[in-house]
Amino acid sequence: MSVREDAHLYIVAYDISDPRRWRRVYRLMQGYGAWLQLSVFQCRLSRRRMVELRAELERLVKREEDHVLVLDLGPAEGVEVRVWSLGRRFEPVRREPVIV
Repeated sequence: MSVREDAHLYIVAYDISDPRRWRRVYRLMQGYGAWLQLSVFQCRLSRRRMVELRAELERLVKREEDHVLVLDLGPAEGVEVRVWSLGRRFEPVRREPVIV
């Protein structure tokens, strides 16, 4: 299975009680996905990238004070994104080359 076939679409939402820790999580998430709203990102990630993200979040988040919710919407190539949105236009994350 290639990385392209392995990618899933995720919605990550978080509630971080400490503003300093919130900024760290926000900066981390910018490297993994597209910002949707305050504390909400959509991410198109391979299994490997998801494992990396989870490890980084576990390092930053205090379980007794914070909450992170990850919704796996399924394989990115096959998921049919159905979103009802008011205001600014919503665009689902597309597969794009990643420059490392």
